Amino acid sequence: MNKRGLILCFLLFGTFLMHAQGPGRERIKSLKVAFITERVGLTSEEAQQFWPIYNEHEETLEHMRRKERMELHANISRVQELSTNESEKLLDNLLALQFEKQKAERDFLSKLRAVIPAKKVLLLVKAEEDFKRQMIQQFRKRRGRD
Repeated sequence: MNKRGLILCFLLFGTFLMHAQGPGRERIKSLKVAFITERVGLTSEEAQQFWPIYNEHEETLEHMRRKERMELHANISRVQELSTNESEKLLDNLLALQFEKQKAERDFLSKLRAVIPAKKVLLLVKAEEDFKRQMIQQFRKRRGRD
């Protein structure tokens, strides 16, 4: 999958999770935990170290998504009206946020690598992608029924 497709997939999944509210959102989180647990095959000792790191990373990403929504989405609808300086500032903020996300991802993978084998870290990456793909497919099926 090319870089644009991957970004689109992340955005679609992020949007889907953001719109899921209340019990539905918690249900998705539970499904994701079960999916990852099954696919990665963590031992109980690994799981004790893995889940706090994973949950912290998820909170960091959620904070970044909120920040992105507030920064970007508040101004993107009026992009035609923005001055050159405002556009430059908005773009700089977007680039800084993307850099923060990349750094957070690198830090996350490094922390995981210290507590679980590299193969399981890779299995996690694959499991997350598979889960996202599965959620998008289910979303499309449901949307098609409505």
